[in-house]
Amino acid sequence: MMDAKVVVGRSEQQKRSVQWYVTPEGEPRGFIQSHALEELWFHTGTACNLACPFCLEGSKPGDDRLQLMRFDDVKPYIDEALTLGVKQFSFTGGEPFINKDMVRILDYALTHRPCLVLTNATEPLIKRLHQIETLRKCTHRLHFRVSLDHFEASQHDLGRGEGMFAMALQGLRALYDMGFTLSVANQVFPDLSAKAVSQRFAEVFRTVGLPADLSRIEFPEFYPPGTDVAAPQITKSCMVNYQTDLTRREFMCAFSRMVVKISGQCKVYACTLVDDDAEYALGGTLTESLQVPVSMKHHRCYSCFQYGASCSEMR
Repeated sequence: MMDAKVVVGRSEQQKRSVQWYVTPEGEPRGFIQSHALEELWFHTGTACNLACPFCLEGSKPGDDRLQLMRFDDVKPYIDEALTLGVKQFSFTGGEPFINKDMVRILDYALTHRPCLVLTNATEPLIKRLHQIETLRKCTHRLHFRVSLDHFEASQHDLGRGEGMFAMALQGLRALYDMGFTLSVANQVFPDLSAKAVSQRFAEVFRTVGLPADLSRIEFPEFYPPGTDVAAPQITKSCMVNYQTDLTRREFMCAFSRMVVKISGQCKVYACTLVDDDAEYALGGTLTESLQVPVSMKHHRCYSCFQYGASCSEMR
């Protein structure tokens, strides 16, 4: 594992704090060196129709911590990514279908590569179903991942609002009827066995006419932006002794990037989980960003290290 200070130049080092390179105990940080750009994410903006207290992005109605991404913002990055061999475009929010340009963006992206969209599948999506249906004719496949926090309506609605469970299932079923491929995202249930959780979700899916074995992605607790989380430090020795070259290549920051818009400027961040830390802005272009080794200093990096957490469905 190469030392980050050897890999990056002096000007690059000057952009980042000491904490980027060393732990509070003075040990060298673990780093990930990108090997390719296989997946490019776009953060469509932190505006959302819901205000979930646990949201890892802190999204809510009218929020502009990350601004809405317009078609003219996205297109140059799609075009650059194609020259770098990208295999998929993925979109997250906020709620992507708050964004009035979302369908146009997808139409362009799907001309070139398959796409993944993360959505709560409620009112913003349902209102655009007639537009979304036209995307079935695009060259490449469009996949939707829908957030379903719990298999019980009351528990899901506790964080998202009354009636949101039923509406999310309505959105899921509409997308399924149109022929799009689907998956569901939920947090890990620490007090239930994986088998029990799968059975309960399968019952819900069957009730609304969805496949009982609909794919699910489970995530650990990521905490809202800016939360002070006491997580173990990932050192250089951790990445050498407990990871291999092959497993390091499985970290999202090794094969993906995310474009966000802040204060009117688009920036390329290391991955989907670190946009609340400005040090993870790796450049203005994808090419530039791929040259910067990624520090494992963010508390969410430990979720990737310990649990293999990943927002991607390419692995």
